[in-house]
Amino acid sequence: MTPNEKLQIEERIVEVLKTVYDPEIPVDIYNLGLIYNIDLADDGLLEIDMTLTAPNCPAADFIMEDVRMKTEGVEGVKDVRLNLVFEPEWDRDMMSEEAKLDLGFL
Repeated sequence: MTPNEKLQIEERIVEVLKTVYDPEIPVDIYNLGLIYNIDLADDGLLEIDMTLTAPNCPAADFIMEDVRMKTEGVEGVKDVRLNLVFEPEWDRDMMSEEAKLDLGFL
């Protein structure tokens, strides 16, 4: 995989992550700041470190499965490894400006 191909795949991964929502929040998980790391290896293994707005999020399984299904569908991704992490702890400062505007925090 060339660096340009890798960049294009990573951009597509971000695009699909922006279609994943917590059912209780009208902002996608990427702009909420729940995606901490996206690492695509040359062999197509995608590793994502992500968190939730709260450790006891009732939609956790739904969100994680949505992330897995959508990223597995990206051409060039051979396998997905999701790591649910809680450090650093998520807070509102991790949201994009757009998300803060949408939620009325600005």
